[in-house]
Amino acid sequence: MSPSPRDVSTDRQKNWLDRALSVFADVRAGEGATALLLAANIFCILAFYSVLKVVRDTLILTESGAEVKSYSAAGQAALLLVVVPLYGAFASRVNRLKLVCGVTFFFASHLAVFYALGSAGIRIGIPFFLWAGIFNLVVISQFWAFANDLFTADRGRRLFPVIGIGASLGAFVGAGLTALNFKDLGAYRLMLLAGLGLLIPIVLTLWVNRRESATATAAASGKESKNTEQPLSKTGGFQLIFQQRYLLLIALLMVTVNLVNTLGGYLLDKMMTGWAAELATSAESERAIIGTMAGQIATWVNLLALLFQAFLVSRILKLIGVRGSLFILPLISLVSYTLMAFVPIFSIIRIAKILENSADYSIQNTARHALFLPTSREAKYKAKQAIDSFFVRFGDMLQAVVVYIGTEVVSMSVSAFAIVNIVFVLITLAIVIGIYREHKRLTADMPSEQAA
Repeated sequence: MSPSPRDVSTDRQKNWLDRALSVFADVRAGEGATALLLAANIFCILAFYSVLKVVRDTLILTESGAEVKSYSAAGQAALLLVVVPLYGAFASRVNRLKLVCGVTFFFASHLAVFYALGSAGIRIGIPFFLWAGIFNLVVISQFWAFANDLFTADRGRRLFPVIGIGASLGAFVGAGLTALNFKDLGAYRLMLLAGLGLLIPIVLTLWVNRRESATATAAASGKESKNTEQPLSKTGGFQLIFQQRYLLLIALLMVTVNLVNTLGGYLLDKMMTGWAAELATSAESERAIIGTMAGQIATWVNLLALLFQAFLVSRILKLIGVRGSLFILPLISLVSYTLMAFVPIFSIIRIAKILENSADYSIQNTARHALFLPTSREAKYKAKQAIDSFFVRFGDMLQAVVVYIGTEVVSMSVSAFAIVNIVFVLITLAIVIGIYREHKRLTADMPSEQAA
């Protein structure tokens, strides 16, 4: 999209909302309302996903254990080989509004089915884990694709940190409320609550789309705005990725980042379930202990992520840019797993994972979503969906292979797993260097006000 007149507005034209949000990022005149609506949208998505995440982890850990949770990532990757092409085919037949709202409603309706099955006493831990892993990637990815489609590269770089505050705040509130109410409401009532709550983002998407479409029509000839409402070309997401080195490197980054993160999560889960088993007097109390502890850890992660998002991300992006920001998470991970390798105790692993995940959910997330700002619409919706879903889960699947080898073949210790993760972190840093060069080349010919 071409730059809006809002991109060059002066501070004297700002309203009270623009000025209030400028505390967190470079929000210019007339941009505050859209940024706030998008922040509210992702707030709802992340808040209710955080509820489902605690429910998901509690069910699979108490029904099947940490190893099965780790191996289930392979099932998610296999399912996404079907889901991603179906998503792309649907995107080629409908406009962006029907795509985003229709897919969100499709997933929300499934929670009523899981509620009925779980309430009937059917073990749904593994199926729900598989479903939740696909839901969160598809719905969150398409939200950011929608935001990428609305903004120029410069406007997105400035406003994404504000929108990200909504994501961090939603994750924090959802995890915190779940930790406080899990015992009273139970897993299945929380599912139903989340299903109803996911209808709110649909309303907000309709509102933002109407507002921005009207603005684009007024600011330009209307041709470009009309084009954004058309279905995408027939080119598939996987095809786009293997055609473009830049997209392929982003895909590889998501593989290694999630391989490192989920392997670290396995180490945390293994020690947490062992700790809960020592304290529990029954299967029900073990479930309550794990649910409460998982909620507490998630609350700390999301609190730090919120603080990072509100007060650091915008300043980091302004100081070192989108591509420079990609180095921060691997460097934090390198320090974290070095500590785990030499001090393999639960309290150290918990603190290291809280810090790593907080940086991932704030700095890393904002930077990786911004990587798609200078790409085509097909790349924003289709390639991004493939990267944020299949390649993320492929990383999880590789982690499952590492866990299997480390537990069933060579009996690796926690320290040994941490050393393996250090190797994967170093590979991640090499990929980030490649993305840095490609992004610099891609944006070299863009006007300064559009380049991220």
